[in-house]
Amino acid sequence: MCLILAVSTVHADRRKFIANDYGAKGDGASVDTVALQKAIDAAARARGTVTLQSGVYLTGSLFLKSGVTIDLPKGVTLIGSRRREDYPILPTRVAGIEMSWPAALINVRDQHDVTIQGEGTVDGDGSIWWKSYWDLRATYEPKGLRWASDYDAQRPRLILIQNSSDVHVGGGLLLKRSGFWTLQILYSHDVHVDRITIRNNEGGKGPSTDGVDIDSSRKILVEHADIDVNDDALCLKAGRDSDGLRVNRPTEKIIIRDSIVRRGAAAITIGSETSGGFRDIEVYNITALSGVPSGVLFKSARTRGGFARNIRIHDLILEGVAIPIHITMNWNPSYSYATLPADAKDVPHYWVVLTTHVPEDKGLPHFARVHIWKIKATGAKQAFNVSAYPNAPLEDFHLDHLDIAAATAGTIANVHNWRLADNNIRTLDGSKPVLVNAVVQSDTDVPFGEPKRP
Repeated sequence: MCLILAVSTVHADRRKFIANDYGAKGDGASVDTVALQKAIDAAARARGTVTLQSGVYLTGSLFLKSGVTIDLPKGVTLIGSRRREDYPILPTRVAGIEMSWPAALINVRDQHDVTIQGEGTVDGDGSIWWKSYWDLRATYEPKGLRWASDYDAQRPRLILIQNSSDVHVGGGLLLKRSGFWTLQILYSHDVHVDRITIRNNEGGKGPSTDGVDIDSSRKILVEHADIDVNDDALCLKAGRDSDGLRVNRPTEKIIIRDSIVRRGAAAITIGSETSGGFRDIEVYNITALSGVPSGVLFKSARTRGGFARNIRIHDLILEGVAIPIHITMNWNPSYSYATLPADAKDVPHYWVVLTTHVPEDKGLPHFARVHIWKIKATGAKQAFNVSAYPNAPLEDFHLDHLDIAAATAGTIANVHNWRLADNNIRTLDGSKPVLVNAVVQSDTDVPFGEPKRP
């Protein structure tokens, strides 16, 4: 027994690779990219663990390999380089379009059995990238190019998992100041995200700094996340317009649970990139605070296409969230609908992709078979803001046990076969939702507002 334990201990020591032994300095000034990558590559040969001594490690893009665990203990910070050349340009998908883009700070591409863990910090030092975006957008908007801003201001993501499987991220990690999206899970499966904290509003307002984006992926579990961002917090995506319809990969078999959103676009977002569709999604035990404008947010556009089926969202606590149930199929037109200026010449290929016409029969999104229940919302401004299209209504939604206190009730438009039961919607102005082209079934003569009478 003693011999076996001794052998196991030696084997464990051989499988641990301390990046400082490979030249990483951790002084916050030296660029440690090469040393860190050497440690990762050595660990990959032994299916080992990379760890670091306390310090601040300035680095460009790192690429994790199959079988590797990178352990960032408390007291360790990886901080992203401010030099664009430290992030190689590689094929990926960004905001629904396949294109070349700077690599993330930490990359898991075409790998399996990878773990990113620890109580340390991954810091994108995002302010320089945020400024580059705002500067570009200021010049683009007067030209009618708002839609191109997010694509042309090529900002590095913090963590990218692409074409990979059996990946674990968490263990108390702090992810902060991402240049763009924080954690994107793209074309991947069997990914578990557990116990992460995301802070993207330190030192400025980080535009489009999403929290967790699950993008055309399957069998993903996200839990115990604590998120403060400036855009979508927990978001499902599946491609944009003609390119998303070409790729046609759904996001499916997803569980998101037991998390808190302090600031962000919504407690849970589906869209706006919906082209590949969504099915078998469950979201529950999410708390959203007053820095969050929407509770359940579904968003798409008439050029996105796609579908949603078998979506289950329940047990949400919304404190001061402005719109608890927010569904729009015509989201942000200045961003969603791209048109080439008449004088445009020598434009990037992805501009052509973004402006490719999508016919109506393929462009209208179709959301159906959605069950939303046990939503407790206080301090709302508008209980419902729901709209779709007369020829593509929101079908077969079941809403029950909603307990919402709001200033006004809002509007529900272009829905079919909605079923409502045991809801308690209280409004300061005494209003009930305005129903427009809406087929709604209810277990009471008063569809909203008053509890069911015996």
